[in-house]
Amino acid sequence: MKLLSLLLLLPALLACQSQNPYTATSNPLPPAPAQAAQQLDHSAYPAAPRDYGRYRTWSWQRLPTGTAWASAEQVQEALSNALDQRGLRPHRAGVASDLTVTAELRQEQRVRQVQDTYGGGYGNNRYGDQYGMWGSTPVVRSYTEEVMVLRIELFDGQDGQPVWSTRAETLIGGSQSERADALRNAMQKALAAYPPN
Repeated sequence: MKLLSLLLLLPALLACQSQNPYTATSNPLPPAPAQAAQQLDHSAYPAAPRDYGRYRTWSWQRLPTGTAWASAEQVQEALSNALDQRGLRPHRAGVASDLTVTAELRQEQRVRQVQDTYGGGYGNNRYGDQYGMWGSTPVVRSYTEEVMVLRIELFDGQDGQPVWSTRAETLIGGSQSERADALRNAMQKALAAYPPN
């Protein structure tokens, strides 16, 4: 039986010994175009790092609109104060600003889930040994919360290119003063990472 299987396997092994009909070849790369030596292709290199220190002044590219719980003036004042804390001052009349700014404010709903587990554990006898076990029951509660979503975009005043954008959200309070605090809190959160490293 072994001899028969070896005789059947022998033609397959002989077929593997034949010459490979394929040969490896490679063609040389074509020469570079003549204009390649004179022109620098800037798209082949990463952009130069942006110098955020040169941005000193800002102006509105588009005034923000108000909402039912924050007027346009409140948004403008809160953003102006937050930018001022980052060293950016409003531009003077007749002088072009280094940055132009847009701010968008809207209200959204978020669903938050909280899970509490009740029961479960072991009992102890008088010798301190643990015995028995009973189950626990998870209770999941869902809450709908109103949040204020703030988006700020900064553009270069010279070429209009986007420089930096951010987004932040915070819970909306019930009273007018709580909403004003929420607006200031959202501005601080949004601009916390400006200027980027």
